[in-house]
Amino acid sequence: MTRPVNVAVLGATGSIGQQTLDVIDRNPARLRLFGLTEGRRSTEREADHLIQGQAGEGDFDARVEAMVTDPRCDVVVVAIPGARALAPTLAALKAGKVVALATKEVLVMAGDLVMRVAGERGIRPVDSEHSAIWQCLWGERIESVRRLVITASGGPFWAHPDLNLDDVTVEQALNHPKWSMGPKVTVDSATLMNKGLEVIEAHHLFGVPLEQVAVVIHPQSVVHSMVEFVDGSLKAQLGRPDMRLPISIALSYPDRLPAAVPPTRLEELSGLEFHALDEDRFPSVRLAREAAAAGHGRPAVLNAANEEAVSAFLAREIPFSGIVLTVERALAAFHGVGDTLQDILEADRWAREYVKDTSGRLRAK
Repeated sequence: MTRPVNVAVLGATGSIGQQTLDVIDRNPARLRLFGLTEGRRSTEREADHLIQGQAGEGDFDARVEAMVTDPRCDVVVVAIPGARALAPTLAALKAGKVVALATKEVLVMAGDLVMRVAGERGIRPVDSEHSAIWQCLWGERIESVRRLVITASGGPFWAHPDLNLDDVTVEQALNHPKWSMGPKVTVDSATLMNKGLEVIEAHHLFGVPLEQVAVVIHPQSVVHSMVEFVDGSLKAQLGRPDMRLPISIALSYPDRLPAAVPPTRLEELSGLEFHALDEDRFPSVRLAREAAAAGHGRPAVLNAANEEAVSAFLAREIPFSGIVLTVERALAAFHGVGDTLQDILEADRWAREYVKDTSGRLRAK
């Protein structure tokens, strides 16, 4: 009998981390919690490695690297929000670990670099959209793909075209109609910046040109994404909006864990809607595509500027409409760098400083 897979969970107290722990608990014969990082809150879990704190604090970074490179560790689930997930992801990949990635920003910031390190082993996506595309591509040749179609719930404001986005409150932005996520990801869903980040992520994960990655609004969140093939056929992955399914698939591939989520009843699938994305009202996807195409640190600027602008909005320092405006201004002001890890980190640093200054000017108006 083979031993259970040893899983390290980075970001165990977040939404994805908690659901990952649930998947592990429900499959003790297949999965074992090897280690975790907890942030400020305790999960009260037992593991070989239990690390509390934040990136940059004391020996936190060194302890995380030791955990994800430990020879006994098999799979690393990366669910730390934001840019600080990059370093442990690279460390795990360099150590030959399987990485199940939930943090979009890793591939947005440094997709070319990260995928080079991952090599043929690749990365297992945890995002529901990318997991859906991954499943649709099993057994297919990438040369047969015409385009990838990422679905978007539209967030809380898509269905209210008359709503003035200048007046959106923090509480309204955090009221997602379908998913239970952390504050940053929920706000990204409201601005649809999450879809812009997902376009870049899909481009790197699956080796498909940016122009072959589309976004459509699908309010029911039943079709998690689709692949259109050159012969005109369309393959979709459907299921309940429950993150335990993509988590289970990432942990158990190429197998599937039984009863990961309740099955979807076919009679529930009536009335599925698909709508074109209004890029004038929600320009995030356009900005992300342009940043990725330009390269030279711009994706890192897009990501860092967005992180800082979302933080400023959550702190009630800038209006909701100021989030994307701030990102657009940062991209326009950035002059570009090279593509080394140092260059990417410098672009990240520059964007954060720029947004702190811009946020102050927006707040003063």
